[in-house]
Amino acid sequence: MPAAAAPAPTGPDRRTRRDGPGARHRAPRPPQAAAPSLGRRVGAAARWSLVNTLVMRLGNFATGIILARWFLGPEAWGVYGLAQTVLLVLLSANELGVTLALVRWEGDPRRFAPTVLTLSTAASCALYAALFAAAPAVARVLGSPEASGVLRVMCVCVVLDGLSQVPAGILTREFAQGRRMAVDGVNFVLGTGVTLLLAVQGWGAMSFAWGSVAGNAAALAGCCLAAPGTLRFGWDRAQARALLRFGLPLAGASLLALGVVNVDTMVVGSTLDQLALGFYVLAFNMSGWPVRIVSEAARRVSFAGFSRLAETPGALADGFGRGLGIVMTGTVPLCVLLAALAAPLVELVYGARWLPAAAALPWLMALGLIRIGCELAYDCLVAVGRRRLLIGVQALWLVLLVPVLLAGAGAGGIVGVAQGHVAVAGAVVVPVFLYALRRAGIALGAVARACAWPAAGGVVMAAAVTGLHRLLGDGVPALLATGAAGTLCYAVCVLPSLGRLRGAGRRAPAAPADNDGG
Repeated sequence: MPAAAAPAPTGPDRRTRRDGPGARHRAPRPPQAAAPSLGRRVGAAARWSLVNTLVMRLGNFATGIILARWFLGPEAWGVYGLAQTVLLVLLSANELGVTLALVRWEGDPRRFAPTVLTLSTAASCALYAALFAAAPAVARVLGSPEASGVLRVMCVCVVLDGLSQVPAGILTREFAQGRRMAVDGVNFVLGTGVTLLLAVQGWGAMSFAWGSVAGNAAALAGCCLAAPGTLRFGWDRAQARALLRFGLPLAGASLLALGVVNVDTMVVGSTLDQLALGFYVLAFNMSGWPVRIVSEAARRVSFAGFSRLAETPGALADGFGRGLGIVMTGTVPLCVLLAALAAPLVELVYGARWLPAAAALPWLMALGLIRIGCELAYDCLVAVGRRRLLIGVQALWLVLLVPVLLAGAGAGGIVGVAQGHVAVAGAVVVPVFLYALRRAGIALGAVARACAWPAAGGVVMAAAVTGLHRLLGDGVPALLATGAAGTLCYAVCVLPSLGRLRGAGRRAPAAPADNDGG
């Protein structure tokens, strides 16, 4: 499931900057000498973020295997999936988008951080109170009345997240991904420990809820230690007005974005049975492995990096092209392996009882690949101030998706839902994002060049993996050999593009930015 939306510039003209809310002045073009320093900081942060994401996701992967094979069945996974969906939707708007100003706005963020913290905490507490009261009705509508208690416990994380937004935002602004890795490590160790302990004792889906609360509480404490002095409440009316003008459109776009990614779980829960929901949640989680490993690592630094380049359209276009090329190059082989070897991998990792999940996995892998590109484009467009346009894109996506998913569920079960997701994303959303990027000064040719080598390598790899799988079979040695050979074919195909991704190629010429204020 994706992360919350990223911030956008506040003023109507991207050439102006703010030193916190209310203090507006024209910013000089950053000197060229600063670029290498920024590049080194972004590169170091990206490396720390990638290591962090790999370690955390591998740990979550191992934990999921243990729980699915020995302690929790598809029904418990279904309840957990619904509760997680509701939690993510609430987290997308729990701080009204105001904490994103900590990353985007120029000047010392500690000047307006107390107001940000007050707004974030108040909004989070109000959302949790509303969810606590509505939990039984929400659970019934989603087809799992027994999920009410899990919802009430798990969504305590909304309040904890609201409190941690300011210190976490300061860490992101400063590219302090090393400290962020330490915080996430504490979150993982404590949260996973509590979840496993309760699952062994037979708590079912409730073990996920209490584990999430424990982990988020640890993360809050860790963020405060990593960014000392940031958990300080305050209030300034002028700052609050400026922050809300800045944040509310982003919170709306983020809520729509989370709705797009999570509406399928709601559709499956309300139209099919809990068993089907459990299979779908597992397949969706598997499809998210490459998204989380590559895209999540990239997004922790991409918005901050794009924000620094937003004043220079040529540099922004070049940075986006290289960033897209890097994430696609790293993600395509993972997606191809999981799609081509879906059934044997599901059986090997989770056991034979989970095999029905494999039918939806290839389609969800295609969706995951599309999501990675769209999320990077989202961050870039937010950095250059295209907030209204992004809200329109997300609203269009969600409006089209709901009837298509309902029809898909009725016609083909969880496979039909996955196919409907891919159809809407590929036929409608990708062209709209390409149009928006072109309006922001990023030519379609740059996007095509970034995706061409990974796409060609993916086709060759898919053919190699499919052929070798038929020849060698499903045994563990055969799967390892098939995966290794397919990855080698892919690496040979994308080798010519590595120089450009490292920045050795000629930088693209500056493209004019078409800023319509949207």
